[in-house]
Amino acid sequence: MADIPLSSLFHRALMSAAKANNMATMNDETQELVQSALADLRLLQHRTAALSLFSENEVLADISTRDLVYLLVPFVLAEVEDHVRTTDLEERLVRVERVQRFLRSFLSSLETYQIVPDSEKDLYAKPAASYAEAQKRRESKIRQYKKEKEIKARIEEIRKRRSNGEVVSEPSSDFELIASLLFDPSATISETAAEEEDEDLDTEDIVREAVLLLLRLTYGKAQAQLSSLRGELELLRNAPPPAPPEPIDERHAKQRETEDMHMWRLDAPRPQGGSDGQGPLLDQSGKPLRPFTILSSSAAADRTQMRDQVFRPDHNLPTMSVDEYLEIERQRGNIISGGGPQSEQALTTKEQLQLDSEMDGTVFGEEKAEDKRQKDENWAQYTDTHPRGAGNTLNRG
Repeated sequence: MADIPLSSLFHRALMSAAKANNMATMNDETQELVQSALADLRLLQHRTAALSLFSENEVLADISTRDLVYLLVPFVLAEVEDHVRTTDLEERLVRVERVQRFLRSFLSSLETYQIVPDSEKDLYAKPAASYAEAQKRRESKIRQYKKEKEIKARIEEIRKRRSNGEVVSEPSSDFELIASLLFDPSATISETAAEEEDEDLDTEDIVREAVLLLLRLTYGKAQAQLSSLRGELELLRNAPPPAPPEPIDERHAKQRETEDMHMWRLDAPRPQGGSDGQGPLLDQSGKPLRPFTILSSSAAADRTQMRDQVFRPDHNLPTMSVDEYLEIERQRGNIISGGGPQSEQALTTKEQLQLDSEMDGTVFGEEKAEDKRQKDENWAQYTDTHPRGAGNTLNRG
């Protein structure tokens, strides 16, 4: 096990995780793959630490392209650890805290080597769910989605360049994408050393660029997963403790078994209280002995009310007449009055004013005559200042 190359160990763990990712989490076969991947990843993490592949005293340029991909080990550990089947509240709480530690370790290493640009750090610094306004949450999610799509497109382009024009299958998960960027995982130690000497510099630059882009892509996913885990952790810590199981001795167990057997029998025994409604309602333990109905103090009134509710039409009866409804709508101003033959035969405003002004000898007639004079004078002044056709400026030839 100690002689297996790091790339082969990482590739085996990634393939197990990718296969488990497409299966139901609760299946035993899925959990076997998850546990196998976890064992390989823990061994890989131990060996990379023993070899001191990464140091805080180094910069990004000091890390070889072959070792750069192992920065993803904590991220993969967090993803696989989150797929472990848990049925207990305390166990899930411990599991979530462990996943958080892996993700924080991964993010810390990326920030140490300054792999992620400041613009992308600002993009993921504040989770989208923390915005109070829905518009800002939507805009934040759109920006993050566009950035992830851009990085994925660049990674896919680099993978095609590396394949020298050959058809490249689309990876079904991040595990397969990481595995595709590993150097030959089937090579032995001696073959790996020879491969390092013969590796083309252009190919190495292509792989290095792809790994750096993948690290930036997983940075955003790790930030989003950390935000989700914080919410789950808060729910787990505030969840009420499970109720302790009730102690059931052998006598109670046999009694319950007998009751269940009688429940499904067609010739079930009669209730101990009697079928005529006589006898006690409850036994000494408080169990009902016969069917009964709980009524209020005014039982007669309740019976009458229930009877009225049963013997009634199956539709809602009207609560007002049509005339009452129309009167209410008229008061609300929802009915337009006027029009029709009566409106056509009625005098216009000008005709009514002419008729009222002809009522000589009355105060009302004199007032209407004055109103008519002022109206005629205003119209004469208007026609003097506005020649006929002066307002029609749209249809001039």
